[in-house]
Amino acid sequence: MNKTLKSAFFDTIPVLTGYLVLGFGFGIILKSSGYTTLLALAMSTLIYAGSMQYVAIGLLSGGASFLTTALTTLMVNARHIFYGISMLKRYKNVGKIKPYLIFALTDETYSLVCTDNQNISPENKNRYYFLVSLFNHIYWITGSLLGAVAHSILKFNSEGIDFALTALFLTVFLEQWLNRKKHTSAIIGVAVSVVSLIIFGSEKFLIPAMLVIALLLCVIKEDGCDE
Repeated sequence: MNKTLKSAFFDTIPVLTGYLVLGFGFGIILKSSGYTTLLALAMSTLIYAGSMQYVAIGLLSGGASFLTTALTTLMVNARHIFYGISMLKRYKNVGKIKPYLIFALTDETYSLVCTDNQNISPENKNRYYFLVSLFNHIYWITGSLLGAVAHSILKFNSEGIDFALTALFLTVFLEQWLNRKKHTSAIIGVAVSVVSLIIFGSEKFLIPAMLVIALLLCVIKEDGCDE
């Protein structure tokens, strides 16, 4: 147990550094938009969707309709459909922790559980998956709370902090590009996004871009997390 715990912790240290910073930015932006620290805790605990949480602040502040919010959430997180499909075998026999593992499958957690840690014995794999997921979740919650509390105590100009969302997408994109031999999905994503941006403009390109990307990825299959 101790060996599995240590392995999970050390493997998630890179995520720790990233989630603290990105969560901190989310907490600051949420507070600067007039919302409470309690909401930061609730969103990071119950929603736990880094990029979508940033987007949600704009939706909440702009008075977006339920339909717009639902569609945006679906499109922003559509990639998790493909994550989930590729994890069917790996999570097949995890038992009672399966609902949490599904809920906590972020981009960074996906990358870690897809990487075979040679120090983890087969009988401890499920425990390792759970601990990696739990540690990453805790890191995100902690970062969000620290950001919200910091903005409550220290009043400062938060302009430009929302660039953390752009940094998040760039980091995930580069990580996936460097770790994969095939880049079909990445090229499709970039190409469709650029074309949609030109056609629909910066305010309306997201939903049509994600719809087209989802359709193309369903047609053009590329290996995900293999055993």
